Amino acid sequence: MGPKPDHFYLTAYGGDDEPEEQLVLSGNTDNSQHSYLHSPLVEDDSISVHQPQSRRPAHQLSVRRTLEREERARQGAAGGNISGPYGDPLEEMEYEDYEDNSYDRTSFTTLSKPYGKRAAAGDSAQDRIMEELDDAHLDRDHAARPSRGPSVYQRMQFNEEVEDENDTPLRKASLLLRRQLSKRRSYVPDNALRRSLLNSGSTPTDRYGDTGIPLQAMGGGGAGARHNGPAGEAVASSANNVAFVDDEAASATPGPAFGSGSGDNFRTVHIGNRESNAQYKYKHNRVSTAKYNLLTFLPKFLLEQFSKYANVFFLFTGCIQQINGVSPTSRWTTIVPLAVVLAATAAKELAEDLKRHQSDSDMNKSKARVLIGTSFEEKSWRDVEVGDILRVQNKEALPADMVIISSSEPEGMCYIETSNLDGETNLKVKQALPETAKFLTPADLADLRGHMKTELPNDSLYTFEGTLVSEGGKIGYRELPLDPTQVLLRGAILRNTDWIYAVAVFTGHETKLMRNATAAPIKRTSVEKTTNRQIIFLFLILILLAVMSALGSQIMTSRNRSQLSYLYLPDGEGAKTFVKNILTFIILYNNLIPISLIVTMEIVKFQQAQLINADMDMYDEGSDTAALARTSSLVEELGQVEYIFSDKTGTLTCNIMEFRQCSIGGVMYSDVVEAGKRARIVDGEVIGQYDIAQLKDHIANSERGPMLFEFFQLLATCHTVIPERQESAEGGIEYQASSPDEGALVKGAALADFVFHTRKPRSIAVNIMGVDKEYEVLNINEFNSTRKRMSALLRCPDGSIKMYCKGADTVIFERLTNEGGGSPFLQTTLRHLEEYATEGLRTLCIAMRDISEDEYRKWSAMHAKASTTLTNRQQELDRVAELIERDMVLLGATAIEDKLQDGVPQTIYTLAQAGIKIWVLTGDRQETAINIGYSCKLIQEDFSLIICNETTHWETKEFLQKKLDAIREGHGSNIDFDSLALIIDGRSLDFALEKDIELLFLELATLCKAVICCRVSPLQKALVVKLVKRRRKAILLAIGDGANDVSMIQAAHVGVGISGQEGLQAARSADFAIAQFRYLRKLLLVHGAWSYHRLSKMILYSFYKNITLYITQFWYALFNVFSGQTVYESWSITFYTVFFTALPPFAIGVFDQFLNARSLDRYPEMYKMGQRGVFFNVKAFWGWAINAFYHSIILFFLGTVIIFNDIESDGLVGGHWVYGVTIYTAVLTTVLLKAALITNMWTKWTVVAIPGSLALWFIFLPIYALIAPKLRTSTEYDGIVSHIYPNVKFWLAIILLPVLCMTRDYGYKFLKRMYFTQPYHIVQEIQKFNIPDYRPRMERFKKAVHKVRLLQRLRRTRGYAFSQNEGGQEKIIRAYDTTMQKPSGY
Repeated sequence: MGPKPDHFYLTAYGGDDEPEEQLVLSGNTDNSQHSYLHSPLVEDDSISVHQPQSRRPAHQLSVRRTLEREERARQGAAGGNISGPYGDPLEEMEYEDYEDNSYDRTSFTTLSKPYGKRAAAGDSAQDRIMEELDDAHLDRDHAARPSRGPSVYQRMQFNEEVEDENDTPLRKASLLLRRQLSKRRSYVPDNALRRSLLNSGSTPTDRYGDTGIPLQAMGGGGAGARHNGPAGEAVASSANNVAFVDDEAASATPGPAFGSGSGDNFRTVHIGNRESNAQYKYKHNRVSTAKYNLLTFLPKFLLEQFSKYANVFFLFTGCIQQINGVSPTSRWTTIVPLAVVLAATAAKELAEDLKRHQSDSDMNKSKARVLIGTSFEEKSWRDVEVGDILRVQNKEALPADMVIISSSEPEGMCYIETSNLDGETNLKVKQALPETAKFLTPADLADLRGHMKTELPNDSLYTFEGTLVSEGGKIGYRELPLDPTQVLLRGAILRNTDWIYAVAVFTGHETKLMRNATAAPIKRTSVEKTTNRQIIFLFLILILLAVMSALGSQIMTSRNRSQLSYLYLPDGEGAKTFVKNILTFIILYNNLIPISLIVTMEIVKFQQAQLINADMDMYDEGSDTAALARTSSLVEELGQVEYIFSDKTGTLTCNIMEFRQCSIGGVMYSDVVEAGKRARIVDGEVIGQYDIAQLKDHIANSERGPMLFEFFQLLATCHTVIPERQESAEGGIEYQASSPDEGALVKGAALADFVFHTRKPRSIAVNIMGVDKEYEVLNINEFNSTRKRMSALLRCPDGSIKMYCKGADTVIFERLTNEGGGSPFLQTTLRHLEEYATEGLRTLCIAMRDISEDEYRKWSAMHAKASTTLTNRQQELDRVAELIERDMVLLGATAIEDKLQDGVPQTIYTLAQAGIKIWVLTGDRQETAINIGYSCKLIQEDFSLIICNETTHWETKEFLQKKLDAIREGHGSNIDFDSLALIIDGRSLDFALEKDIELLFLELATLCKAVICCRVSPLQKALVVKLVKRRRKAILLAIGDGANDVSMIQAAHVGVGISGQEGLQAARSADFAIAQFRYLRKLLLVHGAWSYHRLSKMILYSFYKNITLYITQFWYALFNVFSGQTVYESWSITFYTVFFTALPPFAIGVFDQFLNARSLDRYPEMYKMGQRGVFFNVKAFWGWAINAFYHSIILFFLGTVIIFNDIESDGLVGGHWVYGVTIYTAVLTTVLLKAALITNMWTKWTVVAIPGSLALWFIFLPIYALIAPKLRTSTEYDGIVSHIYPNVKFWLAIILLPVLCMTRDYGYKFLKRMYFTQPYHIVQEIQKFNIPDYRPRMERFKKAVHKVRLLQRLRRTRGYAFSQNEGGQEKIIRAYDTTMQKPSGY
């Protein structure tokens, strides 16, 4: 291999007319710990790759230092004095081109160095270069970053901004090397692995010395590389004009592309070659969101069921019943009912999971067109494989993650809608590589030879790294770089594009969408968890009773042994007998925990779910979609929700923009005018609105005609929309707009007969009132979030040049002309804007200016220069745009409706009254999200907004801490802490979710009435939900409509999906599916409250009735010397749960209503009882248990007193079983009366369940006593009927004892209602006596206050939410010529 090279040369080509520059990097690292390879960029996690807010100073400083230190190193190596490049002494040198000369390098600690060592005075000049080059990376923000790697957003931003920074050849080289190191880091999951990769041993073909970094990769293995001949010459990248050259090994075989050396950091995808791809065994394209499959059903089901302690207890009891001589009852009385319970539950789980499997099957069977040979064949999505070439047509969903090859649009462009992925409403523009965009037919595609090297599957939606390696054909032998611009993700929908050809690179569960999803979790409700805990305590009580009974048996046996000679009592087996007695009494008392409870709960929940499914109030007629409970296990959680996490797009909004109104010259026009708002002239001023028909007449005949003409001419020309002829579209034209706002404005112009219909690269054509006119598009000053406006310079048909501008009112008003007293209708327009905003409409101001030829010629030259600058290009373009966007004339304003789903504001307002906090987690822009927050009443006008848009870890922490401290200090002041809303963007949220900040973020967020998280990824949505779930004891509900919401829905306690929309992935993965957000109101406030109350009462009653019966067994043990003898016949015990007390829990659990639906909806405050757990908690549980103990004492002991001397007329006594039947009947009557007492609403099923159950016992007893002895099933009741029904004491006991028990219960209920009144008691009185509600007057007052506060807010900070894409639009429109025929693709 030869000796290691002493140096690497970093060679930058400045072009044909510029000399080459070289930076010498030390290659011999034997005695150096300061090579560039050990910079903080690679080793130290405290350093971030990039901080956008401070990139200019840091980059300028980095490049300048590199130049200066290179020169000093050469001087030092030559033995000369080291000085600055301008002859200044080194220690006195300043960086004049860096704006902040207060930059303090001494503030950094040795933490920013891997080894904490600085170059000493005696170190070599080369070591100084390496140490200083390390320092060049640092700035304040980098040093402040916590221990974490570069975020996805940071890496993406860094890559995007390299081109803007490349204003010198050396800067290109420096930044590209840093990008290379950043990519290397992005592949390495942790420090240990990263170090092992960086320090991996050399091989005979290793050209890189000890560095572990293939410095040549950007040229030799990168895209578009060219090899420049013999040894010693550069291996240059034609794409970037940069090469990394080893002076001793330049002629060696080029190294692999970065990250591909080991084969572990990339995957190879052969294009259209299934046989070659088969060796890699890539994942299939089948997707499953189901909970079980054939292999996992049994283990997962049993694990879930036996996580319920009641089932474990009954399994244990059933097992010990099989031991001979232990069980006092039949060995099958526990194990058979348990098997029935498990079988019923398994059937329910299977039925619910089969629905998920069916949904998955429907998706997997969707059709895709796959290239086979030279033609496309239809195959199911599940049959699509990695490497397949697919054809996707307009409005179709993408079946896999794909790299676009070509499309029907110019230059291989296409539009995709990603709202299903990230919530963004704007269409995204994707573009094929220029080299592949010419493949327009199947025959062309068949000639595409080669493979792709792509990154490994990951969950980052916004990044992609890969290389297309062509192996001949039309492209030749070349390597072409792939980036996110070419990648289309599964879950997106193709829009405004006839067709695309693309290669599948990730399929099935390896797609980025599915990598953001999580496995369907096993969810357990808080009621189940509380019940589980109480079962443990009941089990401990049961063990205590069993031990006490066994001890009593031992004591009584030892004391009376001489009198028990007729019993077999062997000596020396006292311990064995004691253990057996414990087991015997456990079996005897085992139904203290009701075995029927689990199956009863499952059936009741299933019926409650069916009531949800059958509710016609939640049926959406438009989409023919009813509410659907996909699982019945979580119905009671619906009544305890404290937090709702909602998506915005498709959930709160319809993602439909409609042009509604406009104000032109101080006069309002509307598409629909209400009768009371029609325009009329009062004192010479127009009051009200004109409709569109009147507008057309005014254009032709009114003195306002010229202004109206200019207004609509602006709307029809000042945009980046592309028209497409579609017979099915309204007016025959479909507008392709990356922003729905722009599309709505162009459609609004068409309403006034200003129809935009043709776009060419340099001109557009508009049909105005039946006349075609062509406008030359001179320049477009594009929208961005800083400018908040866009403008277009047009040469009109008459030859004049006009500058049309639209944007936020705040930026338009300050750029209006002051000549002639300014705009005479400015205040009127402002008043109209406020009126539009009160209606929740999105507003834009419209202005124009006439431009002279001379002024345009001068400005055009400046614009051309700014557009070609390599330094701060976007800032320069913005600055030049400012020069022309001045002295404008105001034309008016537009009002667009971002259509909310029906009833969203009322639903959110009502849910807030119910004590539910709503967090909106959206991928949309911050301005849009805030505007929607106001529109849907999530944010009220008097709210104070806390907006967090920080860019570093420490800034985020400081901001949150400061706001939290201010709130804490403000308690007791006049600040209304119920009027706070937190707005945080995805970047800040990334930091806020880190361990040392998450509690600050959570505390601040939970103090706020509303929270909006903007620009968040699907994974961040799930992380936010999991944070609140982990740190707060509250029930969380997540609701969304897209695949990007699945992980959030599955992370929450309850997931609700919006069905009836495009893409039903969320509805398929959710626990409940509804057609519109407004149905959530009834789902929670009515069905949720009912389910929680019913299930709580049913569980408590089930425990009560069993404790009441089985504790009498313990009292009886006191009288039978703890022999284990039962007071009741064994099958009567079983039938007690199965038949005679089975129906009341069902009646209570399914039909009872403590308040009717109307009252629950009218008084949402009632919902708070579920949040506080009023009906089911530890106190309530033990209150019922103690009451059951009390009743058992009365029933057993008083019953014993009544029956004790039961001597009949013939001198005989009734005996044991008459005594047992009497106590049994008294207990049954008592528990049924208790059910009647707690029932709020009687139905026919309640009558069947309660009085019917008692009647059933009286009918059953004589029949069973007659038949059972003959069948030898049970002989205990033989001849007992004649000793019961004629017996007066029997009737006395079953009437007197229940009345005595219920007297206390009735008295307690009276005292509670009269003297300890709960809110729902009052509403019950209102409901019963139909008392009028006077709140509507208050509602009208609140509406008036609401409007006043809204106007105050608008005057303070006027709203703006224009959803235009930032940048790149002019390039797109210059590529289109709609007069040309699009290729068909065949």
